[in-house]
Amino acid sequence: MHGSEGKDERHSTPPVDNRSKLFPRVIGSLAIVGLMIGLMIGRLTTPDPTVLQQVEVSESGLVLWFNNEPKLHGEIIDGTLALLFQAEGRAQKGQLKLNGKDVNWRTRASDGGLLLTVLAARPLQGDWAGSKVDERWRLEIRLQAN
Repeated sequence: MHGSEGKDERHSTPPVDNRSKLFPRVIGSLAIVGLMIGLMIGRLTTPDPTVLQQVEVSESGLVLWFNNEPKLHGEIIDGTLALLFQAEGRAQKGQLKLNGKDVNWRTRASDGGLLLTVLAARPLQGDWAGSKVDERWRLEIRLQAN
């Protein structure tokens, strides 16, 4: 080892890199810009979350107002009406009269979304129907006591 010249590339001097040092920066910048544009497009195309806006008591049951149509699963379990909405909303509770008897209702957040339970001293039966009214979703719940 008499010097550091690059004879036969057997010495410890690294070979000269003739590539431009800007290429990795350009590729990195393009990747970041592409990611940001993709995130903005994804945010614009994501629908608004469904929100329970209002609960009204009617003569035959309840009327629930949502900003758009929620996915709904309903069951009658031991005379209690339980409806699970894929929606957001605050916890509420109230009471209504059905054939002169008290009926209690309550909304609360659960793992699957928003849960509405309707309970009375006697077993309840009910059906529900939804429709779009003035850019909002109206769900009418009609109750009958057994």
